[in-house]
Amino acid sequence: MKRLNLRLAALALAIAAAPALASGPAVEVIAQGLDNPRGLGFASNGDLYVAEAGIGGSGKCRPSPDGQPVEVCYGETGALTRIDPTGAKAPRRVLRNLPSMAQASGFAAQSGPVDVAFSGSNAFIVMGWGGDPALRAGLGPKSRLLGTLLLATPNGLVFPVTDVADNEQRHNPAGDTVDSNPYGVLVLSGKRIVADAGANALVESESMDLLQPSRDRTFAVLPPTGFGTQPVPTTVAKAPGGDLFVGQLTGAPFFQGSSTIYQVPRNGGAVTPYLTGLTAVVDIAFDRDGTLYIVEIASGFVPPPAGSGDPGVGNGRLLRKPKNGAVEVVLDGLVFPAGVAVDRSGAVYLSNFGIFPGGGEVLRVTLD
Repeated sequence: MKRLNLRLAALALAIAAAPALASGPAVEVIAQGLDNPRGLGFASNGDLYVAEAGIGGSGKCRPSPDGQPVEVCYGETGALTRIDPTGAKAPRRVLRNLPSMAQASGFAAQSGPVDVAFSGSNAFIVMGWGGDPALRAGLGPKSRLLGTLLLATPNGLVFPVTDVADNEQRHNPAGDTVDSNPYGVLVLSGKRIVADAGANALVESESMDLLQPSRDRTFAVLPPTGFGTQPVPTTVAKAPGGDLFVGQLTGAPFFQGSSTIYQVPRNGGAVTPYLTGLTAVVDIAFDRDGTLYIVEIASGFVPPPAGSGDPGVGNGRLLRKPKNGAVEVVLDGLVFPAGVAVDRSGAVYLSNFGIFPGGGEVLRVTLD
């Protein structure tokens, strides 16, 4: 199915069985009480931010785009939130009232702010959607912002710079059902590259002036997996040397070893496998030395015991791959982690419990 299909309602049944985090690195909870926290990003001054997808609301509803037998409803509960990297101060929502779509319980928001990246002090916020872009119209006063890339300036101006979903509607680069769900963004000099999980493509937004309309084009299209599932790109990152990489969630079920991180030509085009054998990759980030950090939202589908109610996807993990080394597990037992960022000192930050209203958190992981 061509969409960011997390099978969220069924997956929640497995939470109670999640084991504790693996021993080794120091892990601190530096923020709690977040609503469906997803991607993380650092501003140029070192401030850390998280995109909260929100809890939907009491507005118009539509069927859940991931095929679950529930509705998701409109509300303006999405936010961009500043996180104190030390954990000494409580999280502060610096940008509120962004559109969000979620179940009535607020669980597993399908649409809303899902990632953030910075150009200096200007924040670029990815607004997830999930489904046919034409269905955005009429859901609520700000529903046309879903499926776009927003620019938020330090003085409080917020406006769309790219309608990512419209690229899918006009071009449908993967040639399948029209379906867009922007999920991750990389900000480069003069352009932004957005991973559209629904479109199975990367979209480039190019402009010299941030306040002028951008020129958009399809940057790359991901191939289907060898397991017969959709690729579902969720994240794009740049290595210290300038090479570009994209990670894929894959469509459900998340077969173990079916996810690949691809290298992308710097000017776009055909992707090539860089790292295979991964599972359900939802975010990636590089540190200054070129170590790649990888977040898996699930450890892979294993048929559960009959009648257990366990969907068999396992727990989330944080992996790392040194520049010239093999992949190793840093943390196991995470619960629906959704984002990763690395600061200048090499400390790693994760959003955890990423599909829970009021239960999301940000972790600081200090490694040897």
